[in-house]
Amino acid sequence: MCALSRSSRSIQIKTPEQVALMRVAGRLVGETLELLRAAAVPGVTTKALDTLAEDNIRSHRGIPSFLGYHGFTGTICASVNDEIVHGIPGDRVLQEGDLISLDCGAIVDGWHGDAAITVPVGEVPQAELDMITAAEDSMWAGIAAAKVGGRLTDLSHAIETSIEASGPYGIVEDYGGHGIGTEMHMDPHLLNYGKPGRGPKLVEGIALAVEPMITLGDHRTRVLDDDWTVVTRDGSRAAHVEHTFALTASGPWVLTAIDGGAERLGALGLSVPTG
Repeated sequence: MCALSRSSRSIQIKTPEQVALMRVAGRLVGETLELLRAAAVPGVTTKALDTLAEDNIRSHRGIPSFLGYHGFTGTICASVNDEIVHGIPGDRVLQEGDLISLDCGAIVDGWHGDAAITVPVGEVPQAELDMITAAEDSMWAGIAAAKVGGRLTDLSHAIETSIEASGPYGIVEDYGGHGIGTEMHMDPHLLNYGKPGRGPKLVEGIALAVEPMITLGDHRTRVLDDDWTVVTRDGSRAAHVEHTFALTASGPWVLTAIDGGAERLGALGLSVPTG
């Protein structure tokens, strides 16, 4: 679940043992999203996907972190087509050709994991598949830019640079990534654009949720009357992806990726911890 922009106050730094605990929650989120990816087919309701997610999280000792958060009524955010983030699960039936962003969070033993995917429902135009790929590529570029001694906006700059290299996409400005640990939304706020070399210094034990949001049209947004669902102002379709990672001495460990980020970060020349 993405965070609104806010100023940085204090940043929670985790020990290696605490990062290992976060990995349990993160992996559960990753596995739940893979179940949702397979289940997001024409004819299913977003509420049915929500129930699937809640059942899987609770059956693995987890607590859905979105459910009840500031009154939110779902275990997942289910955002369809021009809905960017924070869509509320309900009676909506997915149709052939829809896009859906599935955002999921879980708590295990007091530690949070948070991740999101955007998936096509059946067949969609190639331009929309390319948009999903562009969002995913930018997320991994941002994670790969995290190095001990670097600065927070090194990630922001890498995300923006990757998006701009992929095409003329709108980069959503009002929402972004965030710190995470014993709470879902913590300092610092992570923009998906900006100059490098600014913001808090990156140290071993910092944990961040990286979540680009891009559109096929204008970047501007509005919030629906439910006070949650964020949509594109021009009605264009959007993609939203997210992973939680912790920065270790040897680089980022993607806690919500089932393989820890080994495949995608390995392709970028990085190695990651195992587990």
